[in-house]
Amino acid sequence: MSKSVITLNCDMGESYGPWVMGNDTQVMPLIDMANIACGFHASDPKTMAETVKLAIQHDVNIGAHPSYPDLLGFGRRTIVMNSEELTYSLIYQIGALKAICDSFNTELSYVKPHGALYNDMLNDLSIFESVVDAVSCFSIPLMMLAHPESQPFLDIADRYEVPLLFEAFADRAYLSNGQLAPRNREGAVLIDAESVINQVEQLIQYGKVMTLEGDVIEIDADTICVHGDNPQAVTILHQLRTRI
Repeated sequence: MSKSVITLNCDMGESYGPWVMGNDTQVMPLIDMANIACGFHASDPKTMAETVKLAIQHDVNIGAHPSYPDLLGFGRRTIVMNSEELTYSLIYQIGALKAICDSFNTELSYVKPHGALYNDMLNDLSIFESVVDAVSCFSIPLMMLAHPESQPFLDIADRYEVPLLFEAFADRAYLSNGQLAPRNREGAVLIDAESVINQVEQLIQYGKVMTLEGDVIEIDADTICVHGDNPQAVTILHQLRTRI
């Protein structure tokens, strides 16, 4: 069964000072949802503000993209934090982006954690609950990986009255357990446009994806992520807009 409406989201605003990451100006017009870094893995106040302005210009929904405090590792390393430390760290980051949104009279629409935090919350329900606790302060949805075993996550989110948005990935390979393949595994990141387009078409038309192990699993997603640092991101997004 195909989905009648599905959105495209992308991680944005990940530059830092003079260091440039991604191609935000070309990518932003092609997406529906911008996951904007909040300063703990990338970005800075000026970059956050400029990315918010760019999203407003192209009528793109704005989401917070918080992480572990890991600028050096781009948020891809697990940082051990207790539940309160993690919750308050996330409130701090999300609140900063919300304040910038408020300054431009626009809304913060959702939260999508970044990198190791995103992966860790899928593997540890106590970390997931700390994330949900933080998001509940803002009365907006939390985005997470569409997963065959989602009920435990739904139960926690329901207790905090936090809606969940389920996403699939256009340019990442899957394992048969429904998790994303680790980046250090061969074939985990899809680079060429044809492979990405084929995976997205399978997701949209059939709600299924082929895993690295050769299995077919069902994925019921509300939105699809394309990473902006993919060398062919602009080409991929143009083709996706044409074909879906």
